[in-house]
Amino acid sequence: MLSQLRKTPGSTPRLLIVDDDAGQRSLLGTFLRGQGFQIETADSGARALELLRGKPFDLMISDVRMPGLSGLETLRLARQEHLTLPVLLVTAYTDIRDAVEAMRDGAVNYLAKPIDLDELLASVHQSVGLEPPAATGRDPDRPLPPGVIAFSPLMQAVFRDAALVAPSETRVLLTGESGVGKEVLADVLHAWSGRAGGPLVKVNCAALPENLLESELFGHERGAFTGAHAQRIGRFEEASQGTIFLDEIGEMSPQLQAKLLRVTQNGRFQRVGSNREIQTQARLLAASNRNLEEDVKTGRFREDLFYRLSVVELHLPPLRERREDILPLATRFIADFARGRARFAAAAERCLENYSWPGNVRELRNAMERAALLSRSEMIFPEHLPTRVRTAAVEHVGAESTEEKKLEEIECRAILQALEQHAFNRTETAKALGISRRALLYKLQRFRRLGLPIDPV
Repeated sequence: MLSQLRKTPGSTPRLLIVDDDAGQRSLLGTFLRGQGFQIETADSGARALELLRGKPFDLMISDVRMPGLSGLETLRLARQEHLTLPVLLVTAYTDIRDAVEAMRDGAVNYLAKPIDLDELLASVHQSVGLEPPAATGRDPDRPLPPGVIAFSPLMQAVFRDAALVAPSETRVLLTGESGVGKEVLADVLHAWSGRAGGPLVKVNCAALPENLLESELFGHERGAFTGAHAQRIGRFEEASQGTIFLDEIGEMSPQLQAKLLRVTQNGRFQRVGSNREIQTQARLLAASNRNLEEDVKTGRFREDLFYRLSVVELHLPPLRERREDILPLATRFIADFARGRARFAAAAERCLENYSWPGNVRELRNAMERAALLSRSEMIFPEHLPTRVRTAAVEHVGAESTEEKKLEEIECRAILQALEQHAFNRTETAKALGISRRALLYKLQRFRRLGLPIDPV
């Protein structure tokens, strides 16, 4: 007998999340419970079908790639008994064709990895017949740790997403240019997680050669190689009850990528020179200033590892796109270096605000250290700043506002054209433009405030 699996009026929708990846299940479950839904999870298609036979659900969210029954097979089998059950698929970009095929089998929608939580929530609301979520409906505002600066809308959005992701056990990939603050974001994710009482272990994958990096990550036994005079505990073992942060993950060799993949799959590894397996419970955060999706296409980075690491991607915008943060950051740094006895002259503030900061927050911090050393008083003047920063201010003063408006209009037309080419899908448009979805939304809001046409006609 076919079951009618729709919620009764006024009831709380019950969702079934199906994924063999515990991190993905934790992320989706934690996030959607926080939005007021009842959640049950299954680690396989077979287990999902068992749960579907036992109780009614309003929506099933399933990964496409799973061992045993795939998401597509699970969808088709579920359809045989539950004709009205909405199914939402989660898929990697290489699975998109399969996902489109699945739409013909009854899937209501599909989401591409890494998952955008805004899109997920909107799709869930639509699938279970609820009103679209309010723009501020998933804003869990919580105070930032001392010393963390986020005045710009873009950075506030990043930390709102971090607050949602932090309590889960999922892996997170932090992306952005060098010096934007990925390590600071890793600190915040750990501090806001349930592992805050455990260690946060950091490893810079670009700072060590391959043979030493393997030993650093997994440890080694005495005599495993020349110079291994004693057993060494690896960083994964050290971080077992806490968090491990792998910075510049894109610099890891293919051989080490394969070993890291195994850790992400089952948490097991071996020390160098040992056959004994060790289990780690460490939560994994990774960061890269490279475009790992492009590296996947060129074969430089493993596709399966990329999707294991990027269950959620948090992108930190460059400092030039969040100018509201420049002076607060500079004030914080100069206070540290000058022990609270320094402030900026108006001309120095203009220099700081008008420079593009290609080295991002790291470059700004170094400039403030220099200014504190050169200043003989409590006032920071332009001459205490690097020459390139002072020059940028002079060039900016000479620029005409009409030229700036022309550039805004050109950028607006390019974005509108990309939106039209991708049927106004924000996620696909952002990928085509090479920017984050959050950055695209921020630009659209800014263009709308300026009265530029950014909506379909």
